[in-house]
Amino acid sequence: MSDRITVHRDQKPIYDIVMDRDFEALPLELERLKLSGRRVCIVTDTNVAPLYLKKVKEIFEGCGLPATEFIFPAGEEQKNLATVQKLYEHLVVSRYERKDLLVALGGGVVGDLTGFAAATYLRGVDFIQIPTTLLSQVDSSVGGKTGVDFDSYKNMVGAFHMPRLVYTNLATLLTLPDGQFSSGMGEVVKHGLIKSADYYQWLKDHRQEISRRDLEVCQEMVLESNQIKRKVVEADPTEKGERALLNFGHTLGHGIEKLKEFTMYHGHCVGIGCIAAAQISVRKGFLLPEAAQDIRGTMAAFDIPTSVSGLSPEDVIGATKNDKKMERGVVKFILLSAVGSAFVDRTVTDEEMGEGLKTVLTAPKE
Repeated sequence: MSDRITVHRDQKPIYDIVMDRDFEALPLELERLKLSGRRVCIVTDTNVAPLYLKKVKEIFEGCGLPATEFIFPAGEEQKNLATVQKLYEHLVVSRYERKDLLVALGGGVVGDLTGFAAATYLRGVDFIQIPTTLLSQVDSSVGGKTGVDFDSYKNMVGAFHMPRLVYTNLATLLTLPDGQFSSGMGEVVKHGLIKSADYYQWLKDHRQEISRRDLEVCQEMVLESNQIKRKVVEADPTEKGERALLNFGHTLGHGIEKLKEFTMYHGHCVGIGCIAAAQISVRKGFLLPEAAQDIRGTMAAFDIPTSVSGLSPEDVIGATKNDKKMERGVVKFILLSAVGSAFVDRTVTDEEMGEGLKTVLTAPKE
């Protein structure tokens, strides 16, 4: 049974997020979009293509939408302008026009890169998100943030460009490696921490069903995470205020991710960043110590790492100074006053960041 969420901007509906446990409802969703006469380029990577490309391409062509495919090597290291250039070349050679559209079939790397290409090719073409990882289903496919990494700086080049549709097939979670699934849980737990203590408790209460990927429970989970992100995005579509709350755990997490040269999953780095940010919240007198300890235990319960080795606090702090969330030389940090209640703080010092990092860095850099 499908679930549907409509994302609005300025009180006008702009796209739907549709959730099901197969691809059977996709033709109806394409018909709703009135896409006749358009051509489609399906963008995916070498991990996802063998699993889902044939089926998805058949669906588009069965709806009268001729499709080509662009497949690039899987991995965060491919999320750059060089890959975008190759995609542009494919679109130009294949004579794609402004009325045509791109389809992102894959995880966050595929979705972010495809969205950025769609935002910039011919000054903007439509695109559709078909996210196949938990991380992309609960986070990156929703909200219209697109972008690529530049010179090892994560998502430094990008644009806000909303999709026409997000179609989530929950059954794709069954083919995910364990590490990718737990990576997605890093963002899921974050949603509860910033906006809903009840959801955070629900996640803990349903840990076993989630861990064994019970699709009925997972659908409820993805739906609630999407609802949380939808409300934040609708209130602040271009991140001038409240949308920054979604960056809880990301300031230090991105620093760790960069210094580990993207060898760690994004959601794992976010989870570690959330633990450190919770400790900073305790140190500044905003959060109770037992709440921070519970956050650490919850991350561990979902197989999210709670520490990382081989880095020094000084190096991680230095990496944060090159993060795009800097504002006039000040780190725009997200802290907690309680589970389910996050806020922006511009007073976090290097010393306070260092104290938070000491709880998650298990060995100094040699």
